[in-house]
Amino acid sequence: MVQRILSTELAGHAGEQVRLAGWVHRRRLLKSVAFLILRDRAGLAQLVVSDPAARQLLEQLPEETVVEVVGRAVANPVAPGGVEVVEPTWAPLSEPAEPLPFELYRPELRASLPTMLDAAPFALRNARQRAPLELAAAGVRGFRDTLDGLGFTEVHTPKLVGYATESGANVFGVDYFGRRAYLAQSPQFYKQAMVGVFERVYEVGPVFRAEPHDTARHLAEYTSLDAELGFVRDHRDVIRVIREVFAGMVATMSESAGAAVAAAGITLPEVPAELPTVHFAEALELIGAATGEDLSGEQDLAPAHERWLSAWAEREYGSEWLIVEGYPTAKRAFYTHPDPARPGYSRGFDLLFRGLELISGAQRLHRYSDYVAAITARGESVEPYASYLEFFRHGMPPHGGFAIGLERFVARLTGAANVREVTLFPRDLHRLTP
Repeated sequence: MVQRILSTELAGHAGEQVRLAGWVHRRRLLKSVAFLILRDRAGLAQLVVSDPAARQLLEQLPEETVVEVVGRAVANPVAPGGVEVVEPTWAPLSEPAEPLPFELYRPELRASLPTMLDAAPFALRNARQRAPLELAAAGVRGFRDTLDGLGFTEVHTPKLVGYATESGANVFGVDYFGRRAYLAQSPQFYKQAMVGVFERVYEVGPVFRAEPHDTARHLAEYTSLDAELGFVRDHRDVIRVIREVFAGMVATMSESAGAAVAAAGITLPEVPAELPTVHFAEALELIGAATGEDLSGEQDLAPAHERWLSAWAEREYGSEWLIVEGYPTAKRAFYTHPDPARPGYSRGFDLLFRGLELISGAQRLHRYSDYVAAITARGESVEPYASYLEFFRHGMPPHGGFAIGLERFVARLTGAANVREVTLFPRDLHRLTP
């Protein structure tokens, strides 16, 4: 029996009998000949139907019917891949129960975002709709490969936790055998603990934020790419790893997801040898001088400020990437290491990419006594953090880390106006299906 091949393998089988399987992507019924365009996971194949009886069968074959095809591959420079299949016979494997609300064969789907999200299992069959997911998959491979090469160990931390990761706000509570539990906001505490085991760790996994935001860039569940490394001198060691990570992610997308890059119609960014950096206080001065705003006392950057700084970095450095370091200690999580040279400021930073915060990172505290002091200074009890604080009772090295929101990164790469456009089955304030 002839083994199934993929559409992209046809060129190597010209002159041979071949077997394909996939979906009826499109039928083109001309006066003297008909074409069946078959879609499989690799791409498209063109089948030429000249027999009148076969043409009648093709006319009755709805698009998105799943079929198995046998025919002869012949060279044709105008066919997809330079090869087409002639004298085909096919057997339907399953038929669609009803038409789709859009025409999948079109380069861009003509449907609203809610319609495409409701029909995501089918909308994602379109090459342009699927491309962001392929870019995300390649990006994750690059993330893993880069960190593996830098001596990191992948870990898998719990997503059901007995206490809220950060301050107890914006968490999803669940019933855990009659006790209160939460969906993890991040693997932060666990990846810090694993620095004491492996020194360098990373994780790719879901995180959950019960934030009642109904915006184009917020999700209730997203994929976080986390890393933590020990024996750092300061946060700049973390930033150097971030640079390597993004260079690796972009390179892997270029090498293994070229078809997705083309389908998305994008140009991948260049990652500079060193990420340009500006201190938070200096960033406020730059923005204030240019806009006339009084930013004295500001503890964070507004979205408009992030966009302004990204445009400034592109003018000054020719870079789509910018590190803003030294955020006020009061704004950062209690475990963020203060900057000993600038009281009131921290060794916490954000990375901006194309006008949007993409990463939050920092050097962390690593001494038990410093944690107790930091928590009590904020007027909180150390009791809710007792399990976490145990990590630091028995010697932890200076360490730091970061987290990348995968969907937000892909949205920036593709120019998507809404992060839901690049998210597989998004979860937000309103959507819990499909």
